[in-house]
Amino acid sequence: MIALPYLVFLGDADREVGVKTAQGVLYWRPDQVAGQYRLPGCELDLGIADMDYEAAVKAGARTVLIGIANRGGILPERWIEPLRLALEAGLDIASGLHQRLSSFAVLKETADRLGRQLHDVRHWSGPPIALGTGERRPGKRVLMVGTDCNIGKKYAALAVAREMAARGVKSTFRATGQTGLLIAGEGVAIDAIPADFVSGAVEMLCPANTEDHWDVIEGQASVLHPFFGQVTHGLVLGAQPDVLVLCHEAGRAHIRGLPHRPLPSLTETLEAHLAAARINNRDVRAAAVSVNTGALTPEAAEAALEAARAETGLPATDPIRHGAGAIVDAVLKAG
Repeated sequence: MIALPYLVFLGDADREVGVKTAQGVLYWRPDQVAGQYRLPGCELDLGIADMDYEAAVKAGARTVLIGIANRGGILPERWIEPLRLALEAGLDIASGLHQRLSSFAVLKETADRLGRQLHDVRHWSGPPIALGTGERRPGKRVLMVGTDCNIGKKYAALAVAREMAARGVKSTFRATGQTGLLIAGEGVAIDAIPADFVSGAVEMLCPANTEDHWDVIEGQASVLHPFFGQVTHGLVLGAQPDVLVLCHEAGRAHIRGLPHRPLPSLTETLEAHLAAARINNRDVRAAAVSVNTGALTPEAAEAALEAARAETGLPATDPIRHGAGAIVDAVLKAG
């Protein structure tokens, strides 16, 4: 178990998209965050107290959380010494990056000497994962799917799970990425699982349940993504969803980081995910569209929602701006 609360380490990050881990944990679990630690040159501010390690320990912080999620999941060498000092100050370290904290000898040696913990949450350390079977299992499952990465699938899933809980619907949020795992306290970061075992990992994450229970499953990337699509396909197979919710960011014109690849349309994206989902569940249905309108004015946001409704024929809303009620209504009706 990771000791809480966190001191969020932003390093010298200069791009907001790179700190989605920090932002996600702070948004959904503000009670678990004591403050932020920034190196000189950091241009980002979460709007919480800046603390050095001594002040953080006095404030009750137990673990430094590396708040970035950069492409490739690499820990910059220039951060190693500041992180070593965190261990010396009496703090554990948690990371959701692909590169393991324990791969740095100085961090491992310092942690071992001081009895501190290094948590590489992206890497599965539980029992062996079996191959997926594709066998039908009881319980209901709704999966968030999307037009791209970093588009709002995690926030949509958490909002849906929160709304279901408020209605008394039996439900569980199932985290499939490192930030969702840190928010929920459990899950499997499927992009660190060998490809052959992704569907099996998701079957393990979302096991058989009672017929009135909903697993609300965090999506990853898109089956149409040019280099992450294989992860998504394994997720869809293992999730064996009964219902899909399509997630999109209004105004995004191309795949993030690939200006030469226009974003697929909503209908093209939905058809591709339905085709993948039908491999293990012929009765899967699309229920609603979750549109991230955070960068838009209220008027522009409503126009984007109306455009999504017109294109797909499905209810569309922004679950953060307007709440997830319309999505949950549609999911329960479809399921």
